[in-house]
Amino acid sequence: MEVLHTGAELPGTLDSVRAGGRSVGLVPTMGALHEGHRSLIASAVAGCDHVVVTIFVNPLQFGDPEDIEHYPRTLSEDLAVCQAAGVETVLVPSVREMYPSWPEPPATAVTVRGVSEGWEGTSRPGHFDGVTTVVAKIFTRAGRCRAYFGEKDFQQLAVVRRMAADLSMPVEIVGCPTVRDPDGLALSSRNVRLSPPERSAASVLFRALSAGRAAVAGGERRPAAVSEAMAQVVDDEPLAHLDYAAAVDADDLSVPPSLDETSAVRLLIAARLGAVRLIDNCDAPLSPSSGPGAAAKVIDRKASEREGTCAVG
Repeated sequence: MEVLHTGAELPGTLDSVRAGGRSVGLVPTMGALHEGHRSLIASAVAGCDHVVVTIFVNPLQFGDPEDIEHYPRTLSEDLAVCQAAGVETVLVPSVREMYPSWPEPPATAVTVRGVSEGWEGTSRPGHFDGVTTVVAKIFTRAGRCRAYFGEKDFQQLAVVRRMAADLSMPVEIVGCPTVRDPDGLALSSRNVRLSPPERSAASVLFRALSAGRAAVAGGERRPAAVSEAMAQVVDDEPLAHLDYAAAVDADDLSVPPSLDETSAVRLLIAARLGAVRLIDNCDAPLSPSSGPGAAAKVIDRKASEREGTCAVG
């Protein structure tokens, strides 16, 4: 496995790969790799001949200095994960390498209007400009490839997909299912910051999504009523403080007058538990399905520990 520290090294490596008729898979991350990241890497390894993982804690997408200060950094463990997963190249650039003017932000930023507005765009002003700016830089270095992103950050996935399409980038965006703990909590690098009581309470996000999904499956078509069903579940958990809960059009994340007026529904939720802010989402089919979160992957941690592998089902 090759570890690169400057983006300038990446094009030569990947141009050689493509010149040999091999495909490139790209998994952008901020490190602190967990089973959700392993799932993305596994998808890339299964679908591409040469896989690149980038590890970069991007300061442009953090509005809260404490959030980036406490963001976990586990580079040695991350490289071991990549090595074991069959990754060929890892890019680990410094902040100064990515942004030569730092701590002055770059003069040029990438903004995606519409789908980036509302929800996380409202709660975290400037966040998506930071995401799209760094992802655009990575895409520019990587060239033609498939890039793998988790559906857990559904608005981010939609924003990156729109940016790649609008700017005619030679990158196919692949969305991968959310990976969850057995109680439904979506895996996130921020979960390690939850206290034991907060961790127990954090499953309320999935329970709220399940309530919203059940409401839609039961025939509720008023977005506000579905949102209220989710909000009520969070309100009943003393340790959780709701930011937003919404039923939206899965394509542009707008709230339709009625859920019957959209082809696909996505439920979005964000809440804070102590100092940790968590987000989650799920689909909500307009006809009954096998159950809430049917598309999600769930980690069997005990099996994983027994077998020394990531067990998903």
